[in-house]
Amino acid sequence: MPLMKRPISLSIALALGGLTSTLTHAQTTEVVASGLQNPWGVAFIGDGRMLVTERPGRMRVVGADGRLGAPLAGLPTIEAGGQGGLLDVITDRDFATNRTLYFCFSEPAPRGGGNSTAMASARLSADATRLDDVKVIFSQSPKVSSRSHFGCRIVQATDGSLFLTLGDRYSRMNDAQTLDNHHGKVVRVKATGGAHPDNPFVGRTGALPEIWSFGHRNVQGAALAPDGRLWTSEHGPQGGDEINRPQAGKNHGWPVITYGENYGGGAIGEGITSKPGLEQPLHQWTPSIAPSGLAFVTSDRYGAAWKGSLLAGSLKFRYLSRLVVEGDRVVREEKLLPNLNQRVRDVRQGPDGFIYLLTDDRDGQLLRLLPGR
Repeated sequence: MPLMKRPISLSIALALGGLTSTLTHAQTTEVVASGLQNPWGVAFIGDGRMLVTERPGRMRVVGADGRLGAPLAGLPTIEAGGQGGLLDVITDRDFATNRTLYFCFSEPAPRGGGNSTAMASARLSADATRLDDVKVIFSQSPKVSSRSHFGCRIVQATDGSLFLTLGDRYSRMNDAQTLDNHHGKVVRVKATGGAHPDNPFVGRTGALPEIWSFGHRNVQGAALAPDGRLWTSEHGPQGGDEINRPQAGKNHGWPVITYGENYGGGAIGEGITSKPGLEQPLHQWTPSIAPSGLAFVTSDRYGAAWKGSLLAGSLKFRYLSRLVVEGDRVVREEKLLPNLNQRVRDVRQGPDGFIYLLTDDRDGQLLRLLPGR
């Protein structure tokens, strides 16, 4: 469909020293594409075109004019249902020459008996109609019968290796504290598959070598900061959503410590929010906003005040959060687009410097955020 601009009233809440003030001015979003069924991830392939994944198991090219291409051929078998399906997608840093991309999805066990998060590499054909040379380069272990907590955000590190976030699969939350499985972990693998040789648990008996950090619940946002370090956003239970900076070998505490509680009330783990040896979040939301999608603003499109900000989408409250970051600290939050009324699933900065949003709906949209007055 043609691009459409629409004004949206923007209310910005500034939390300073416990005080809250509100500013309102006009913000404009542009509908780049619509008619997407529960879109999950967006990646940029040049000439104004984008790849978008749809959770039911389709990947499409969105043209520079906003038109949707036919679903790409060549995807592996995907178990779509609940929170699972075809999820994140990114392009390789050298995509312009190698046409390589990476995507993650819910992978069924070969003969039934559960599923898990998997990540594959592929090449986009020259005519952008199919995926060639598809290769699964990582499979979460073990597979379990669950429709929840797949994680599944991909970030390419500065050396070309890949970070992949993995959920605890909901029913296996205690696995997040042990190193003999991939549940509730961030893993780091080579782009061709296999554990990165510098991972913290390589060679340790009883530990899986792909693990980078552990003690996570359900990480659905991930981004590389301008300094090359990984930041993530993580779903808590009832409260306790988190912004973290996963580091090699660090334990982020789930489910021993959390700022959340069981659904319906009641303590989780030890019923505490901190414990020696366990990492604290850089920022936490209670009540939960259900963060998904994460991006740093590095362009000049939105002015000096926004540069270096971290943007996080909210599924639950349907807004865009701008987090002001100073070093390793989140010092302020601004809640943007309060009248959007759409679940924000993904947030990306495009090569044109604009911010793009995916909205999670049966008739989901790809939006471009334009600078306000």
